[in-house]
Amino acid sequence: MNIERQIEFDKIKEKWAELALTDWAKERIRTSTLYFSEAELLKQLKDTTDARELIEKLGTPPLQNMSELKEALLIAEKGECLSPYQLERVEKFLVAIRRFKEYLARGKALQNSLAYYEENLDELSELHQEISVKIRNGEVDDYASKELEQIRRQIEKCEEQMKQKAEQILRSNKECMADNYCTFRNGRICLPVKKDYKFKISGSVIDKSSTGSTLFIEPTSVAKYYEELQLLKMNEENEVYNILYALSAFVLENTPVLQNDLVMIEKLDFIFSKGKLSLDMEAVEPTINTKRHIKLQEARHPLMERSVAVPLEFEIGGNTRGIIITGPNTGGKTVAIKTVMLNCIMAQCGLHVTCKQADICMNSVYLCDIGDGQNLSENLSTFSAHITNVLEVLREANKDSFVILDELGSGTDPTEGMGIAIAILEELRKSGAIFLVTTHYPEVKEYATKAEGIVNARMTFDKETLCPTYQMIIGEAGESCAFYIADRLGMPQEMLKVAIRAAYGEEAARSYSFHTSESTILKKSATKITKVKTGKRNAELTDKYQIGDSVMVYPEKKIGIVCAPINEKGVLRVQLPNKKIWINHKRVKLHVAATELYPEDYDFSILFDTVENRKKRHDMQRKYTDAVIESEE
Repeated sequence: MNIERQIEFDKIKEKWAELALTDWAKERIRTSTLYFSEAELLKQLKDTTDARELIEKLGTPPLQNMSELKEALLIAEKGECLSPYQLERVEKFLVAIRRFKEYLARGKALQNSLAYYEENLDELSELHQEISVKIRNGEVDDYASKELEQIRRQIEKCEEQMKQKAEQILRSNKECMADNYCTFRNGRICLPVKKDYKFKISGSVIDKSSTGSTLFIEPTSVAKYYEELQLLKMNEENEVYNILYALSAFVLENTPVLQNDLVMIEKLDFIFSKGKLSLDMEAVEPTINTKRHIKLQEARHPLMERSVAVPLEFEIGGNTRGIIITGPNTGGKTVAIKTVMLNCIMAQCGLHVTCKQADICMNSVYLCDIGDGQNLSENLSTFSAHITNVLEVLREANKDSFVILDELGSGTDPTEGMGIAIAILEELRKSGAIFLVTTHYPEVKEYATKAEGIVNARMTFDKETLCPTYQMIIGEAGESCAFYIADRLGMPQEMLKVAIRAAYGEEAARSYSFHTSESTILKKSATKITKVKTGKRNAELTDKYQIGDSVMVYPEKKIGIVCAPINEKGVLRVQLPNKKIWINHKRVKLHVAATELYPEDYDFSILFDTVENRKKRHDMQRKYTDAVIESEE
């Protein structure tokens, strides 16, 4: 039984998780459960209240995701070298720690208990200073060490000398060059020399153009600078690694402090996510009791817009353990019981509730059966699924439980369903659990008026507008208003009389005051279905062309003679010069009818049969023969 999904607490968690920044806090939100220790629950609610106060008065805390920092610390712990990017992540984390400490320090003036977490955070200013000086823009800075600064100056000087030498050769040998600029190929500075002058420029061929007409030659006088440059770059790389290893060792030395900072940031991220959720939902801190009493003032469904949601007044406890809610469909019964349970679960998870004021008891377990539980894969009907869920609820229900059941006893024969509903309510009453139940059965309303610890409640309904008002009145039984709604929506008197007579007898049908004046349903005219007259259509097509008709074949505009009439598919056969074709009648037009071209008893086999087939057919008419007429298909 997935309680969170049935009452939509999973959607609350999704909204809550979006407000957290660290992966750890998001995961804790997804797996968060009820608190069963009163002291721990009160602490969690106080944290939520303190977090919201700081956000309201100091703004959103400067938190950030720490997943990249964790990767950097794992690498450092293995004794490996951190990259400049990873070291920058460490530095940015320390900047965030410093800003967060400043944020919390300002909260101390508010006497906010969360603000004192500032004392548990260490900004490691020396490590931050060391990294920020030596790492800039994802690279080791030129001034990270005197040796590195000197090497990089020498590299710049060497590269400039290479360029000047290459340009000097380019200017003095313009007639040999394919272009008037130097280029780099495979990391070497080259001159674009025409193929015919390759022996005039002393050096090594590094590359050539796609056509082969241009060779990219590194001059011999430039090559010696390249060798010097490579040696300098090796020295630069060694010095960079020395600096990175030194910084990595510094990070490793401070790993325990960084890990502690990380844990504190993740914990505070979780706490502040609760404060953000409270602010977004305009929620309040509830009071908690263990006396089995729930009171909600102006409660709202947490997932509904405040401008749309109608506030709900609700109270249960003392001698009352169960409430039977009745009223018309779409009257808000299901929303009401979900609103109550959602607010109770949120409170017991350490969250604020969407009420003006709330006093909520702690519960050992929350149980519910809501909606159509039909399960085709397990071959369960709606009623079977409901009963399966309800039996599981009854097995777990005890004096510290909170249970909601929607449309109790529905999905089967009304008489039997009513009996089952009363039996379930009696079992719930004996368990001592707090429970809310919605139903339509009038017998269940009567049961509630007599049973100890159970009261009726109804959802109000505006009979003028036919709209629910979503208000719950405890202590009064509701009515379904089915006949009234059907009457106002235009159901004819005759139909309503039959319905009322079947439900309450002849006397009730005679005394009912009808709103509609229609006595019967006025039928609307329907569109007629036209059947295809297949016989006539086929006859028309069959008679359209006769054997021997001269026809024009489109789009080629060739003249042919019909040798087989139109078949049931609308296709006929036409004799063209040297071949016979099958063609749709829509691509053929009569040119000259056969009656105008041939005598009445003309033998068309002269036109369409081969000489061999005509001879065989003639023999078959005179005597028995083994000859076979060959088809031209």
